[in-house]
Amino acid sequence: MELDTVIRECLAGSQGAWKTLMDTFAKRIFNMAYQFCGSRQEAEDRTQDVFFKLHGALPKYDFGKNFTAWLLTLAKNHLIDEYRRTKWEKTQRDEFDDRVLAQPAHDGPETSLVEKETKALVWEGLNRLSADMRMVIILRDLQGKSYEEVAEILSLPLGTVKSRVNRARIQLAQVLREYRGGTS
Repeated sequence: MELDTVIRECLAGSQGAWKTLMDTFAKRIFNMAYQFCGSRQEAEDRTQDVFFKLHGALPKYDFGKNFTAWLLTLAKNHLIDEYRRTKWEKTQRDEFDDRVLAQPAHDGPETSLVEKETKALVWEGLNRLSADMRMVIILRDLQGKSYEEVAEILSLPLGTVKSRVNRARIQLAQVLREYRGGTS
């Protein structure tokens, strides 16, 4: 079924269309939320929140626009608003889901420990970035979006996105260097 048809049916109150819409976008929204907040439970809650917001915002959707970009922008804005509202603490990154961190070690337990510590360190660094900087890193580097896609999702000019990604990478590298320097 075509996406515009699904959206129109959602607007008409079709529960089946809502299920189709949720099935189509839930994983992408969850992944964005998970990468943003680092907690499986938080990501599940935020995903539900985004679909609740979508229910209220869908009548405002302009059918001439890209729905996916519109929805991801709605999700991004919600995640940033929630971040500002709750001011997530560093400890939420430390509680990163062990199932995501657990990867088979090729060289034994030492490699697994190093990989786990590196991932935790990256999340620690991301947590120290501003919400805007964190979002461009998540979209560009963790989700693999093109600069053009990031610009569309964030409703920013392409040059601004490229500049922000560059500044965010520099800031993240600096935070990671400081953290490593402080622990040696």
